[in-house]
Amino acid sequence: MNTETSNNNPLLCDIETGMCETTDENTDTASQSNMQATKKSVKLIYYTDPICSSCWGIEPQLRKLKLEYGNAIEIEYRMGGLLPDWSYNSGGIGKPSDVAHHWDEVSEHYDMPIDGDLWLEDPLDSSYPPSIAFKAAQIQDEEKAHLFMREIREMVFLKKKNIAKWEHLEVAAKKVGLDTEQFKTDFESKAKGLFEEDLKLGRELGVRGFPTIFFMDDVGNKEIVYGTKPYAFYEMAILKLNPNATKSEYSKDWKTLFSKYNSLTAKEFSELSGNPRNESEKILNELSDKKILEKLTTKNGSMWTIKNNNQ
Repeated sequence: MNTETSNNNPLLCDIETGMCETTDENTDTASQSNMQATKKSVKLIYYTDPICSSCWGIEPQLRKLKLEYGNAIEIEYRMGGLLPDWSYNSGGIGKPSDVAHHWDEVSEHYDMPIDGDLWLEDPLDSSYPPSIAFKAAQIQDEEKAHLFMREIREMVFLKKKNIAKWEHLEVAAKKVGLDTEQFKTDFESKAKGLFEEDLKLGRELGVRGFPTIFFMDDVGNKEIVYGTKPYAFYEMAILKLNPNATKSEYSKDWKTLFSKYNSLTAKEFSELSGNPRNESEKILNELSDKKILEKLTTKNGSMWTIKNNNQ
């Protein structure tokens, strides 16, 4: 069995553990003083990266968690710095083209559309620019920052856009309603410092890969879920810390789900609606045939988006 240190290439996500690991070997654990008390009963610190394919793999679970436990949890997104640059060679990946096949494999494993050809056509030099851009979005509006993260992930995983380029970051910012002037100013100034703070806290917490989610209550009790896990793992972590957290009921029809989330993959729709995976795709295809939804097809799956109507 490979040890973590012998296979620690950040872009080589381990399908068995569901982790995209960093090359940083600092494993110091954080003191309880880093765990701040919050208004909601359970706080989640979610360490991620815009190009983390395993993090794309937990979008269905996270979206369901927000619908069912949104009244009990607060999710704080932190950037982990998955790809500083290409000045390394480990785990069989030393250049962008090595990632292409790996992303295609990850896509099949998680049943989430990812087109690895990005790494052959317009590869990223680093995941730092989109990470800093997310921090710039957070400065303006936390909710819009989450929408921005989703938008740039759709760009990189499905649309093969190099999200290290400013032109794509700006388009995403505009689409989710951010003030693009302020966004650019913050991107070029204070957002970098905020990103550095995320990296520093990540080192203190011993984060070595993504996704890593720390679940904490207001007295410092902590549960950690490493990697991409089934929904029950995240739910159990919440209920361990707050056995009284109540699950919210939500409408599972397509109209309600698309009013909450503008775009859904078949896996996401299946997770949120409770319909079997094959039936979910059939429902979504029927809606796109009727021109109610727009379907974006990649070589490794599709995503459906609600058509804009000025209602």
